[in-house]
Amino acid sequence: MGECGAPGDVNSNVLVARSTGDAQLDKAVWQWLSWDKVGVSFLMFVCAALELILLFFFFLLFLSFQGIYKYLERCFSDFKQRGFVVGYDTRGQVTSNCSSKKLAKLTAAVLLAKDVPVYFFSTYVPTPFVPYAVQQLKAVAGVMITASHNRKEDNGYKVYWENGAQITSPHDKEIIKCIEECVEPWNGSWNENLVDTSPLRKDPLKKISDCYMEDLKKICYHRELNMQTNLKFVHTSFHGVGHDYVQLAFKAFGFQPPIPVPEQKDPDPDFSTVKCPNPEEGESVLELSLRLAEKENARVVVATDPDADRLAVAEQQNGCWKVFTGNELAALFGWWMFSCWKENCSEDADVKDVYMLATTVSSKILRAIALKEGFHFE
Repeated sequence: MGECGAPGDVNSNVLVARSTGDAQLDKAVWQWLSWDKVGVSFLMFVCAALELILLFFFFLLFLSFQGIYKYLERCFSDFKQRGFVVGYDTRGQVTSNCSSKKLAKLTAAVLLAKDVPVYFFSTYVPTPFVPYAVQQLKAVAGVMITASHNRKEDNGYKVYWENGAQITSPHDKEIIKCIEECVEPWNGSWNENLVDTSPLRKDPLKKISDCYMEDLKKICYHRELNMQTNLKFVHTSFHGVGHDYVQLAFKAFGFQPPIPVPEQKDPDPDFSTVKCPNPEEGESVLELSLRLAEKENARVVVATDPDADRLAVAEQQNGCWKVFTGNELAALFGWWMFSCWKENCSEDADVKDVYMLATTVSSKILRAIALKEGFHFE
């Protein structure tokens, strides 16, 4: 491949590039460099394994969203009126400048370059804000740039359809077909500055945050009791997006704000105090939270993963900590919501109009409750 920056090179901002030893791969890499408009100097492209992975991740990101654009254009005649939602978490690699926000800007650029309105959050948000925004704003779809609770080196995205649900078949298969039809980046797709300059970009942050918290109040049935309780909570956001939003959610329910774990309150893409940023790993990752709870005489610990769509709860029982499993929490939430529905429903309400849904890997304890109470469970 020779030295980059020499006369005739397709991209003079590449510092060094050596042959991979595979002529076909070398040709593909140079083709990529001829397309690149971002400036791969920030990638420090040296054809080492990690740099190649990062480089082609950008390539796949562009192809993915070009394919998503094509599929949405086919599905929705009003795509360019309704728009698309883009959110992101706080992940980032300092050495490569590869942050979730940068990936989100590049994602938005693909759509803005095609005159699609984009609802682009001005700061990091919890993953649930994206599907909620899709429905509130009547957008055709949305994406959250996040690797959820995976290791710090990872990143990815979650795609949501107009109903707020993550895409399933046949949409996923059709999107793949559209991606395969778009093997070269489009003009304008590289311009991440479009997010800052395009009149088609709108910031939905305040509206969505306010509406979300107001809707939370609608499922809070005992706010006055919550306001009177002496129960204390500790919350950890695992170095992610959750702190500010969990504080608002507790306020919406009338509770005193939970005590944050100071070492884990602020975003940190290195997840420096946990071996694994998955709160469902149990006591091994909740050590700082449990220690603080004991110090503050707090009975309950609440933990959210880095993009705040996964929850762990621990309760102090008889001097020991009980960390609830996901199935146990689902059973408690389901039972509580149905109990509140029975307590507050109108006289002519029909239990057969009540539905609960679970994933295929979830416990079926709610099915047992459904069979006894007469509501539907799928």
